[in-house]
Amino acid sequence: MDTLTAWLGAHAEQLDDKAALAEALLPALAEAQQLRIGVPRAQGGAGGDVRDAITAIAAVAEHSLTAAFVFWGQRTFIEYLLQSPNRALAERRLPALLSGERAGATGLSNAMKFLSGIEQLQIKATPQAGGWRLDGGLAWLTNLRRAGFVAAAAVAPSDGAPPAIIAFDSEAPGVARGEDLDLIALRASNTASVTLEGVEIDARDLIAADAAAWLPGVRPAFLGMQCGMSIGLARASLAQAAAISAGSRNQLTPRILALQQTLEARAELLLAGVHDGRFKTKAPAMFRLRIELAELVQQALMLELQAMGGRAYLRQEQNGFARRWREAAFIPVVTPSLTQLQAALRQLEGGA
Repeated sequence: MDTLTAWLGAHAEQLDDKAALAEALLPALAEAQQLRIGVPRAQGGAGGDVRDAITAIAAVAEHSLTAAFVFWGQRTFIEYLLQSPNRALAERRLPALLSGERAGATGLSNAMKFLSGIEQLQIKATPQAGGWRLDGGLAWLTNLRRAGFVAAAAVAPSDGAPPAIIAFDSEAPGVARGEDLDLIALRASNTASVTLEGVEIDARDLIAADAAAWLPGVRPAFLGMQCGMSIGLARASLAQAAAISAGSRNQLTPRILALQQTLEARAELLLAGVHDGRFKTKAPAMFRLRIELAELVQQALMLELQAMGGRAYLRQEQNGFARRWREAAFIPVVTPSLTQLQAALRQLEGGA
């Protein structure tokens, strides 16, 4: 991790505002053995569980949200395979994903919104001999390495069968990766759109036959690891604010310490809820925690800004502040966005 931390420290600004290191990022995470964290040893991992993955993503986010975003995408796809009833699929695909040889894109943001009644599925699956023909597209996927990727997607069968979760490869005929989205930050995250036209897959790449039944079980890991990005970014910002305020007369230290305590309490609550399974049946509690952590990020950045004062507008005084400010702007809009989560909460009756 020390080597990765040094690499991220040297390249965090470039990862944020340029795409030049996009292909190098996933191999850097893999070389530091980050992708194996929380994966059972029997399946090629380092052991532990999803709590360890959340903690690792948070640690990376302290140095670069771009790296944490790619880490989240890869590790979340790995989690899909770990929780898939299709054991042969996991055995076939996990080695290349854990080594970083193959990129994994979650592709299930659309599915998570569908599960919450926010959005319709964007890919149609037409049954045919031995599998399905896929047509449609996804407007925003991360970790679409040009060297090759596999993506997960929820599909709507044309015969009225339940929506399913499948995996498709970038090399499959009919798969087209768009150009990188022109983002204001996180530009080395290999984020682009994908269209599928007549893409043929078979049952070997079926992750789950019934999306509605399977998604609630994996959603806590999906959102939990996503929350790791918020936790790490808020920690980094508060650490900077605390360092600047130490011994100063700005009187921000008590507020910084209070927010740090709140952040760590919420992080502990997240890890406990993901571990004991409560978020599988209490989605509103998970949604509220994701919203609260995003709000803590905004509060942390405001404290860092106040601690810096006018120096925040001086390039030579940045020490990462402008990058963290741009990164923080992404937290409320990453799917499911805060607006979408709030809408889902309004639709749920008697959530806890």
